[in-house]
Amino acid sequence: MGEPQPSKSHSTTKTRVLGLGGSLREESRTLRALQIALEGAAQTGACTHLLALKMLALPLYDDRSKIETYPEPVFKLLEEVRRTDGLILATPVYHGTLSGAMKNALDFFELLANEEPPWLEGKVVGLISVAGGSSGINAINSMIYACRALRAWVLPTAVAVPGDVFNEDGQLSNTNIIERLKKLGQETAQYAAILRRGGELHGL
Repeated sequence: MGEPQPSKSHSTTKTRVLGLGGSLREESRTLRALQIALEGAAQTGACTHLLALKMLALPLYDDRSKIETYPEPVFKLLEEVRRTDGLILATPVYHGTLSGAMKNALDFFELLANEEPPWLEGKVVGLISVAGGSSGINAINSMIYACRALRAWVLPTAVAVPGDVFNEDGQLSNTNIIERLKKLGQETAQYAAILRRGGELHGL
């Protein structure tokens, strides 16, 4: 991967962090966890935005040759990704891995392949999984592989959230998990800011 290059616009704008929520449920614990992580990013002074995939209703990615025939939500997703410096991906755990909605969104990032920089190159990515049971590590690993293939800088400190840390109202009740999520958001913003300035990341 080439060394990231700073842009002129980055000298006067805030670091942008996009939270992408991969749950389609109305009452989503995954989106709640993502909101907490974005709160952490905002604490660093970053500009944050949450984009829930359930609001986009993306079609299935089918590698069609005429990209312009995709509906508008596809281009909304791609534009949000272009504009951001860091992403936080949050997925529910389905059958031991990431949701179909999240995988489909990642597939659409292939449409960024011919841009400069391509795919997610030069962007920092933090990862969250929310499991109904006790473990979501396989979902985290699946996103790591996908994001590295897309040339992103993946943070080593992902957060796998077990389902039993939410109360009956769907709110997180575990202070340790809350602090870990906020820390993930902070690190995403902080490392993304380093890349914006043309710096180098070590150990990611």
